[in-house]
Amino acid sequence: MKAVVFHHYGSPGVLTLADVPTPTPGEGEVLLRVMAASINPMDQACLLGQPYAFRMKLGWRRPKRTCLGADVAGVVEAVGPGVQEFKPGDDVFGTATGGSFAQYASARAAALAPKPACLSFEEAAALPVAGLTALQSVRDKGQLVPGQSVLINGAAGGVGSFAVQIAAALGAQVTGVCSTRNVTMVELLGAARAIDYTQEDFTRAPARYDVLIDCVGNHGLLACCGVLQERGRFVLVGGKGGAVFGPLARVLGVLVLSLFVSQELVLMMARLKQEDLRALAALAERGVLRPHVDRRYRLAETAEAMRYHGQGHARGKVVITTA
Repeated sequence: MKAVVFHHYGSPGVLTLADVPTPTPGEGEVLLRVMAASINPMDQACLLGQPYAFRMKLGWRRPKRTCLGADVAGVVEAVGPGVQEFKPGDDVFGTATGGSFAQYASARAAALAPKPACLSFEEAAALPVAGLTALQSVRDKGQLVPGQSVLINGAAGGVGSFAVQIAAALGAQVTGVCSTRNVTMVELLGAARAIDYTQEDFTRAPARYDVLIDCVGNHGLLACCGVLQERGRFVLVGGKGGAVFGPLARVLGVLVLSLFVSQELVLMMARLKQEDLRALAALAERGVLRPHVDRRYRLAETAEAMRYHGQGHARGKVVITTA
């Protein structure tokens, strides 16, 4: 089969399309014919080998895993021992175990759910990691309830675009922070108001929110607490940081500052739960959640796709197709 591989850390130029063995599904696994996959920030981190602290897991000198990609949507080709819930021919979406930027990928059955019939394979592939992160940030960490106000910083990105829709579906009053070109998009996703960060600094505005979902990490933590209600909740989802430790400094800041402020500051680390994949599918079937696919690339164009995604200006998700 064809797969996009890399053997050295670096820019997207190190990616090559190569012939590799087709995976064999093991106990509790399925083999998927990949129809589409999507890019996440972790793919960029794995490609660059940055922050360097991650190399303790990724491989110090060179990557242990040579195929990128977690998000996947495809057709079940074969099932391994112990798999009862899926059969060959089923359309599914979820996360792959050994890389999804390939014609075939293996995945744990527990990391998959039936693809919503209302979504294309490209849309379904955009959903897993970012969708799970958004759902768990808004529902679990943010504990958002109907009638509350929520500010989503980075509302046009992969996680943010889902968070806006999920928060609106929960009956919250949603404000999204985005660039000028994305204001209309964010409002169409369900935000009652979109703040253009090139024109207004939300940390200097008088509005106060019950929950702040921070997908960007471009404002000081104290400033973020300043826009929250006295018992508001701050949820840290994203932030780049330096090349050595990445967002770890901001994570440490959240842990320390939470001891001294009245607001609750929490960290978001998405957990792969099949029931949450099914919850996302149910929201899509209800018509209240729709992935926004910015650009589509063919498998042979993965380097170009990674280069575009790495610029940090994608609206929603960037998808790779095998067709």
